[in-house]
Amino acid sequence: MNEGIEKWLAEHTIDLSRWRRHFHVNPELARHEFATTAFVASQLSAAGMSPLLLPGGTGVICDIGPGGMRIGLRGDMDALPMQEATGAPYTSTVPGVAHACGHDAHTAILLGAALALNALPQLPIGVRFIFQPAEEVMPGGALDVVAAGGMQGVSRIFALHCDPRLEAGRVGVRVGAITSAADTVELVLDSPGGHTSRPHLTTDLVYAIGTVITGLPGMLSRRIDPRSGTVMVWGAVSAGQAPNAIPRSGILTGTVRTGDHDTWALLEPTVREIVHGLLAPTGVRYELNYRRGVPPVVNDEVSARMLEDAVRAIGPDALADTPQSGGGEDFSWYLEEAPGAMARLGVWSGHGEQLDIHQPTFDLDERALTTGVRVLTNLVLQS
Repeated sequence: MNEGIEKWLAEHTIDLSRWRRHFHVNPELARHEFATTAFVASQLSAAGMSPLLLPGGTGVICDIGPGGMRIGLRGDMDALPMQEATGAPYTSTVPGVAHACGHDAHTAILLGAALALNALPQLPIGVRFIFQPAEEVMPGGALDVVAAGGMQGVSRIFALHCDPRLEAGRVGVRVGAITSAADTVELVLDSPGGHTSRPHLTTDLVYAIGTVITGLPGMLSRRIDPRSGTVMVWGAVSAGQAPNAIPRSGILTGTVRTGDHDTWALLEPTVREIVHGLLAPTGVRYELNYRRGVPPVVNDEVSARMLEDAVRAIGPDALADTPQSGGGEDFSWYLEEAPGAMARLGVWSGHGEQLDIHQPTFDLDERALTTGVRVLTNLVLQS
C-alpha cells in the first residue's frame, strides 16, 4: 500500500463518512444535482484543483497529474425518486428522494480518491475524475459527459458500484459483461371493441395481447442465441373493464435485456418482426414503441486485470468473483469511447439481511468507503 494514501486515509476517513452522509441527507434527482455538484467543486477547488462543470450545470470533470493520455475514474451522483425507510440518523430530508443505490458513496469515494492523489508529490500518469449526473435515467448522463468532451484524452476508464451481496472490504471483478443492456418495449393496441358473445364480428384485443404476452418472449428464446443472456419480461398490462365487453384499447409494457453487445443491436428489428407476425392474423391495430436503453458494460481483459491487481494490493482476501447482472448501467457508454472496467464494491456489514439496491431500506457499511478509495488510487499508482 502507498504510504501517502494510507496517511491521507488515516487523517480523512471520518471526512469520507461525513461527505457520504451529507450527500445522503441531501439527495438530488437526475440533472438536478446542483448542490452536490457545488459541494464537490468546492472541495476540489479548496485543494488547489481546477474542477470544470458540465454545460448543464450538474456534473464535474477534474484533471490532475502529467499531461497526455490519462486514466478516467467515474462516480455517479444522482439519487432515486423513492421515499427512504432506513430510519438512519442521516435519513434523507427530501421527501420522495433517496440515495437507495449507493451513489452517495460513489461520489464520496471519488472525491476522496481525487484529494488523496492530489496530495501526493507526483503521479505516474494523468487522471480525470468524472463526477457524473443522471445515471438513473435513460439513456444516461454518461452521454452528457461524452458530448462535453469528457472522454477526450482518456485512454482507459474505471468505476465502482456498490454491491450489497459482498461484504465490506471485498471487491468483485470479472472479465466480460458485468451488466446487461436494458431496453423498454411498449405496445399500444387498438380495436373496434364489441360484445364477447360475437368475437367474430370484431377483433379480439385481449386475445391479441395474450398472444404477444406469451409469444414474444417465447419466440425471442428461439431466435436469439441463449448464450447471450437475453431475457424478455413483461411488467405491466392493461385492457378492458367489463367481463362481457371486448375492449377497444390496451397497453403492454416490458423490458428486454441482454449481456451481449452484438445481440443488443439485433433486438429491436427482431422484436418488431415477431410482434408483427403475432398480431397480423388477429387484425388488431398496434403501435410498437421500442426504446433502446444502454449497452451492456463489458469489461475488457486488460482493464479487468488492472482492477484485480488494484484489489489484491489491499489484501489477500479482498478480491472476489462476481456474476453478471441483468441490470443496466450507463457506464457502458464510456466503453464505446475507450476500454475500461467496472468492479462491484462490497457494502454488506457481514451480518443481518442483505438488502438489495433500489429498496427504500437500502443502506451500506461505511467501511467500504476506504476500500473504494484504495482501489481507485491503486489503479492510478500501479499504472
